[in-house]
Amino acid sequence: MRAWPSPDISTLPVVGPPVVLHDTASGGRVTTTPDGPARLYVCGITPYDATHLGHAATYVAFDLLNRAWRSAGHEVVYVQNVTDVDDPLLERAAKVRVDWIELAERETELFRQDMAALRVLPPDHYIGAVESIPLVISLIERLDAAGAIYRVEDDLYFSVTADPAFGAESGWSREQMLEVYPERGGDPERPGKKDPLDCIVWRGRREGEPSWESPWGPGRPGWHVECTAIAQEHLGGAFDVQGGGSDLVFPHHEMCAGHAQVAVPGTPFAQVYSHGGMVAYDGEKMSKSRGNLVFVSALRNSDVDPMAIRLALMRHHYRADWEWTDDELWTAVDDLDRWRRALSLGAGAPAGPVVEEVLAALADDLDAPRAVAAVDRWVDATLGTDGLADTSDPDAAVRLLGLVDAALGLSLWPR
Repeated sequence: MRAWPSPDISTLPVVGPPVVLHDTASGGRVTTTPDGPARLYVCGITPYDATHLGHAATYVAFDLLNRAWRSAGHEVVYVQNVTDVDDPLLERAAKVRVDWIELAERETELFRQDMAALRVLPPDHYIGAVESIPLVISLIERLDAAGAIYRVEDDLYFSVTADPAFGAESGWSREQMLEVYPERGGDPERPGKKDPLDCIVWRGRREGEPSWESPWGPGRPGWHVECTAIAQEHLGGAFDVQGGGSDLVFPHHEMCAGHAQVAVPGTPFAQVYSHGGMVAYDGEKMSKSRGNLVFVSALRNSDVDPMAIRLALMRHHYRADWEWTDDELWTAVDDLDRWRRALSLGAGAPAGPVVEEVLAALADDLDAPRAVAAVDRWVDATLGTDGLADTSDPDAAVRLLGLVDAALGLSLWPR
């Protein structure tokens, strides 16, 4: 599957500090130390609807990680999946009477356009569930050889007890897991399961649903095993960061870790598990099930500058839960106008301290609000908001334009 075009990125004349991230599994901060290229996996969309701002916040957050690693001198190998066959997609296609393949292709293309507009760096490997079915079958065979797979009617399940470390990624109690599992695709009450938390890895063929041949009969992959297979194939074991929204901590990332750690004993799935907060709208988490969505494409089609959308998202720390309002967007539009006015002057306040502060902030658990505030202060000083304008650095604008491009993903170069 093709990704979206990569934007040109400015080259910074300085090297940023090592990147530190909050790790969900340990609950502490971890300094990432890539051995070779930094390896990143971020869970992608199930393409049954357009990209909303909750999605955008997650992908912008891990785009900042990608850029922070590059600023620190690392090459990056970035992998993202597309769950282009799954229950929500099939249900939506049936409801609107559209072929499921057509729906998946249409919404995936819209996602590509949104990511390109937001200047999110594309993954090196953009892999759909359908094209990864041979990888899934191979992984299930390894899990079966390890004694971790059993059959319930035509479906195959993974025994979570096969992984001695099950629960270590989320840190959740069994009671917490059982409470949310039914809400997040689990079926704890299904008769015949060995453990209520066991998850499906191969769903046997149902009437009217797509299916593919396998050693266990026709069917299609489970959600968790899909991501595990793709990540292992393209990143190997113990890759640097597994990323996604905080709603993926359990069951998705816990199950992915379990699959990987049973398939390759003694090797963790990822070294760091990093999760973004949830974006709310009208008082509730933004989600398709609630229908309280603000779509990136709708904002773009109303002539909103995508850079304003990106800036509004970066005003919030990626791990924070927060609520989107129209005022957030219009404030960002006004801020960009101020930034562009200051940058158009050429000379400005000294750029060196701003470059240092922005790179340090992003290396410090992707602290985009702190980085943006540093640029705000430079703009105020350059425009003389609080008094006399400071234009003592003749090359400030060029250096700042390169900085906000490379580190923050904001293209403000004069057209």
